[in-house]
Amino acid sequence: MAETYPTPRFGAPREPKTPVNPGSGLVRMLDFVTASHARAVGFLVLSALLLFLPGFFTIPPVDRDEARFAQATKQMVESGDYVDIRFQEDVRYKKPVGIYWLQSAAVEVATALKLPKAELRIWVYRLPSLAGAIGAVLMTYWTALGFVTRRAAVLAALLMSASVLLGVEARLAKTDAVLLFSVVAAMGAMARAYLSWQRAEDETHPPWSWPAIFWTALAVGILIKGPLILMFAGLTIVALAIQDRDASWLWRLRPVWGLMWMLVLVLPWFVAIFWRAGDAFFADSVGGDMLSKLAAQESHGAPPGLYLALFWITFWPGAPLAAMAAPAVWRARREPGAQFLLAWLIPSWIVFEAVLTKLPHYVLPLYPAIAILTAGALERNVLSRSWLARGSAWWFAVPAAGSIIAVIGAVMLTRQPAFVAWPFIAASLIFGLFAWWLYDNNRAERSLLNALAAALMLAVVVYGIVLPSLTPLFPSIEIARALRNVTCVGPRAAAAGYHEPSLVFLTGTQTLLTDGSGAADFLRQGSCRFALIEQRSERSFAQRAEAIGLRYKVGARIDGYNFSQGRAISISIFRSEGTE
Repeated sequence: MAETYPTPRFGAPREPKTPVNPGSGLVRMLDFVTASHARAVGFLVLSALLLFLPGFFTIPPVDRDEARFAQATKQMVESGDYVDIRFQEDVRYKKPVGIYWLQSAAVEVATALKLPKAELRIWVYRLPSLAGAIGAVLMTYWTALGFVTRRAAVLAALLMSASVLLGVEARLAKTDAVLLFSVVAAMGAMARAYLSWQRAEDETHPPWSWPAIFWTALAVGILIKGPLILMFAGLTIVALAIQDRDASWLWRLRPVWGLMWMLVLVLPWFVAIFWRAGDAFFADSVGGDMLSKLAAQESHGAPPGLYLALFWITFWPGAPLAAMAAPAVWRARREPGAQFLLAWLIPSWIVFEAVLTKLPHYVLPLYPAIAILTAGALERNVLSRSWLARGSAWWFAVPAAGSIIAVIGAVMLTRQPAFVAWPFIAASLIFGLFAWWLYDNNRAERSLLNALAAALMLAVVVYGIVLPSLTPLFPSIEIARALRNVTCVGPRAAAAGYHEPSLVFLTGTQTLLTDGSGAADFLRQGSCRFALIEQRSERSFAQRAEAIGLRYKVGARIDGYNFSQGRAISISIFRSEGTE
């Protein structure tokens, strides 16, 4: 991976007159890994794995989106139909097929490698998200090389890998980590075309690599999450064209050939799904999903400003530094590098704030621009010395608050204080405290590295230890375990009052989601059948059972908490008479 530009593009080139924070072990490590691109890439991959793997294999399926994606993929593998997308008998046309193909490939490979029950292991479905998150970190590094030096590019990539929001998405079997990868790749290629035009470089024979990456990334993004990636690229182009009063640099991206190549990649599946389902896919994905987000879809409506408020958590530990960099970034807004990054960031952010439907992950594709701008200000030593510097306390406050919440949550739900997590909690607090106490404008890099170490320790606490231990939050796991322990062959289940997608994923595609009365009718139809009745549905189940003369036995009772609905639940497992 070659460094594209020998001088930084965020403002004027600057080389430090003296070594940065001599004597700091973390800084010496950074000196070593930034000596070459190979070391930098290897270090970033290792760092991303350390940050993303805690909890990756042990956190159960998370309702509702992750379990829905995984179940739809499982049905693809079971049926061998890789065109249609379904959850049980219902079509699932909100998103294109890309993520389902990637997850299906992961399941097929795991099965070929003889992994037992690969189709039931949620971490197999998360592998594309993990790969997408790592790829996004590397693409942030590659993109940043067009704006800053290698050292600052590594820091920008580390800010992305440690961000809370990317850490969450790397552990969920859904679209957003892979979408981020495609967006950063496309924007990195676009940035190179734009900056080379600004410097009037190689006007007659621009390289083919930039358009190849750009248009391929757009195609991947469309197959993953529809036309959303076109919004990021399109708004950036429009903003730059308005500022420069010229968009001739777009010819460096070979738009005619590139558009043809993109259509070659995306049209086959769209034609196939139209052939299969008519206009149902387009009506559901565009009309039912995308346009409905202009209103408050699925109770996720919120006023403008929510993403800015969430930024201080979702981009931690980079958020305090980003705030300190903001004044310098605004002063540099006319410089080509800052102009491009702000065109990437601001228009799309305004759109997301204006749209009523708001979910934290929507703005994730904008975070690499913030990371690069922050690293550029850090590299030039132009971070704010005003009251914004007090934000360094946030490096300690988040580990402190996160650790307290994790321990209290463990005690409330499991009656266990999570002692195993305490050494990592202490380490997180110590690194966060060092980041805060040691911060000043000349030691910002050392403080940031300590904050990154605090983020790693906090990831171990929250994802690696506490969340997997909170079994009451994942009642589907206990239900599936109870059904696996029965002695009859081929158990079938009906659920009343608890219809979470994780239950279908873990207990089988044929699981019937019904009400109490329907569960009683289901139980009457044969042996080796089980009714999973939530407490609020037990009365209707008992009344119907009495009316039809159903004889049944009471099995285990599982208590838990349905966080999708925000209420405690209690599920009884009833079995038909004669079933063990």
